[in-house]
Amino acid sequence: MHKLSALNDFVVRFANVNGTGSASANTMFAKAVFRMGIPVAPKNIFPSNIQGLPTWYEVRVSEKGYLGRREGVDLMVSVNPQSMLRDIKVVKPGGYFVYDSTKELYKEYIREDIHYIGVPMMGLCMEHFADPRQRQLLKNMVYVGALSALLDIELEVLQQIVREQFKGKEKLVTANFEAMQMGIDYIHQHYEYPLGLRLERRDEVGDRILMDGNTASGLGALYAGATVAAWYPITPSTSLVQAFEKYATKYRIDPESGKKNFAVVQMEDELAAIGVVLGASWNGARAFTATSGPGVSLMSEFLGLAYFAEIPTVLIDVQRGGPSTGMPTRTQQSDLISAAYASHGDTRHVLLFPSTPKECFDFTADAFDLAERLQTPVLVMTDLELGMNDTMSPPLSWDSSRQFDRGKVLTEAQLEAMTERYGRYKDVDGDGIPYRTIPGTHPTKGSYFTRGTSHDEYAGYTEDALIYQKSVDRLMLKWETAKGLVPEPELYQDGNQSEYGIIFIGTSTYPALEAIDMLRESGIAMDAMRLMAFPFADSVRDFIESHDKVFVIDQNRDAQLRSLLVNELEVHPKNLIKVLNYDGFPVTADYIFKTIQSRVAAGVSA
Repeated sequence: MHKLSALNDFVVRFANVNGTGSASANTMFAKAVFRMGIPVAPKNIFPSNIQGLPTWYEVRVSEKGYLGRREGVDLMVSVNPQSMLRDIKVVKPGGYFVYDSTKELYKEYIREDIHYIGVPMMGLCMEHFADPRQRQLLKNMVYVGALSALLDIELEVLQQIVREQFKGKEKLVTANFEAMQMGIDYIHQHYEYPLGLRLERRDEVGDRILMDGNTASGLGALYAGATVAAWYPITPSTSLVQAFEKYATKYRIDPESGKKNFAVVQMEDELAAIGVVLGASWNGARAFTATSGPGVSLMSEFLGLAYFAEIPTVLIDVQRGGPSTGMPTRTQQSDLISAAYASHGDTRHVLLFPSTPKECFDFTADAFDLAERLQTPVLVMTDLELGMNDTMSPPLSWDSSRQFDRGKVLTEAQLEAMTERYGRYKDVDGDGIPYRTIPGTHPTKGSYFTRGTSHDEYAGYTEDALIYQKSVDRLMLKWETAKGLVPEPELYQDGNQSEYGIIFIGTSTYPALEAIDMLRESGIAMDAMRLMAFPFADSVRDFIESHDKVFVIDQNRDAQLRSLLVNELEVHPKNLIKVLNYDGFPVTADYIFKTIQSRVAAGVSA
């Protein structure tokens, strides 16, 4: 029978039961590959209940550095009887199926075109460990040990990871070592090893780190000077605020009094959370919230208030499957329209699209400067794939000389020297951005009444049609100013080299770049642009208009990114070709490649 063979280029998927401690063992496997200098991309696929249902952990190993998902599984580690039948079906012909052979496989689970490697994981643990819970946990380490023999993982690397994981708990270190060795010994005694799939040390990682985007965003908020986080827990954004609180507790304690120099406020719902952010920001604090699609829906009214009353507001939206409750633990990029135009009436909000943990860190920090400079909401649009999965990334860095950009804030001296009447919503500089004050700056000057109703330049209520139109037109001038402040899109070629283009954002970047390489090898050249922010720069329109057809990757059903491009740039919809993925799993390079290749072969019609 054919056996798959590959060096440093394959996909391993672990099939476990949620709540059995498998996540720790699976992460150790991914870290071991990473520490052997081989690029790795782990994806955690888990249910929305606490425990008991199937969960998967997929690891893409790619010496070439491809970090997106790839179709097909080369090696499956299946220890969950509930999902075993479907787990067997996704293994590629010639691939390998590692399973717990404590109990014999049913006949219907046997495929003639894959290779079975049975390891009695639970049986070995029952022989060596007395505690039932310990047996369940250490079963996972048995298959980690088996994989180290099958794939040629350096045992010293795994052992170091175990020491770090259980630092100060020597008994746990010893038990985990024993469990791993049981898996190794069993493979040595019963199978040929290593497999056709194997690992070999490389130096392709460089200074990159493995980190999840939520932790990076939490750190970005900390470094940006945020002192208030108001939130309501919601998957997949919960760990972001938890990360902020963790690091703030470590670094934001007054050395003299021991008191916290920050506040993390859990509210009764998302509407109340964004209300706290507006109140804190209006009072001069740097405040933020984190949520997902359902939270954005609830926060829309207050986002409209922040837009119209011009209150700096930072929101990190870790997108998930929708609508309604949707699929809480699946990824999508399906909040683009709702976030861009959140609230009733004419609103437009600045969006930032990070694609790596470093960009989560950088863009979150930048969001506070942009929000205060523009006096408007800024939403950082990540997703579950980036937020909750460890991702290879350039290291985080911070310029210690960096000064916070508080925007146009009048000081006491400036207010004291002012002879004319202060106009909170008066465009003095012609850029659409007025000057604001922070409460308490001056005893008598600079005060105004903040309102979400129609107002004139001095914050006075008005229903005068011309004054209202002038007010909302100034907000559009501010929007034009924002185009010069947000990150520029990234091009992947010098000048136009093809009649075809491709546009993508965020986590679509990894599979898109791999698909471009695949298309090039098949004879189809493709120019590429990654959008990093909304509003779109003029160069985005230029890119679209300079190509006959532009493929737009959307990880949602309704082509929301394409809709934004058509709506904002007024380009012809027929020139933008949809590439849609909305099954809750990250889009793959294979899918992008096949979709574009078939459309080009068919003559590319919208």
